[in-house]
Amino acid sequence: MPQHDRIDPESLVPLAALYEALPGGFNAIPDIEARRATLYGMLAQMTADLPPNPNVSFEDVSVPGPAGDLALRVYRPVTQSASRPGIYFIHGGGMVLGNLDTDHLTAVMLCETFGAVVVSVDYRLAPEHPYPAGTDDCFAGLAWMAANAGTLDYDPARLALYGGSAGGGLAISTALRARDNGGPALCYVMAPYPMIDDRNETASSREIVDIGIWDRAGNVEAWAWYLGGKPADQYAAPSRATDLSGLPPHFIDVGDRDMFHDEDVEFAGRLEAAGVPVELHVYPGAYHASEVFAPTAALSQQIWATRIAAMQRALA
Repeated sequence: MPQHDRIDPESLVPLAALYEALPGGFNAIPDIEARRATLYGMLAQMTADLPPNPNVSFEDVSVPGPAGDLALRVYRPVTQSASRPGIYFIHGGGMVLGNLDTDHLTAVMLCETFGAVVVSVDYRLAPEHPYPAGTDDCFAGLAWMAANAGTLDYDPARLALYGGSAGGGLAISTALRARDNGGPALCYVMAPYPMIDDRNETASSREIVDIGIWDRAGNVEAWAWYLGGKPADQYAAPSRATDLSGLPPHFIDVGDRDMFHDEDVEFAGRLEAAGVPVELHVYPGAYHASEVFAPTAALSQQIWATRIAAMQRALA
């Protein structure tokens, strides 16, 4: 595994443990239901002994969605504040994995750190529900959050999107739809290592094949499942958007050992060329979601500190 020689040594430790438990990584499990069960079981085991955060309350709600009821989870700071920002949260998972529980701790952290009302959306997954199901659900959840700013008790002028990986791609897609539909108004989009290009033609998409966390084969498979045989448009794959003007300020970060590196860096440059304020960070030695798998690594702490400082500026 030559790519591993270029990974941050601290961040490599849990990756090696994953390879011992699952030779070939998650994508070595061909059945998607078995893959989901394995991932969810590992995450539940990792978080089983963590006590609930006393500074954050949350509740699950069901709202009208494009295909029936849409499940959302609403997080609120326990401490009262005269003016709270809002963060609409979209979980990752390659459009084929994830639910309200898989990124729960990140949503809790965002709520506590920024004193924000956070709404997380349980969008439909491929291959059972191909495009545009996931994007439709994400936009419907955002519309509900914006329409209920008064009830949720947050400042609608400070409504941001947050999503990593597939959630980052969906966040950018949702921002494009909000722009093209005349709202809801957004103040910021934070999209760590977003999944935005279905073509898999960049150098990094061809290079990253054996990291074990979202390699080329898994990405090709996920896009095929997500598109379901349909051609990709800008809402499916934001890299295909020809007009990026009029979007809110963006934050994008990505590791140089992430197959999304090239598409994300290129997209950030196109945002800037379109007049959209964009903050881009590239981390040498970081692989896809390395800050999640190796949270105590110094590199991971740098990644989170940079994100938190950027979001604080955006929500100020």
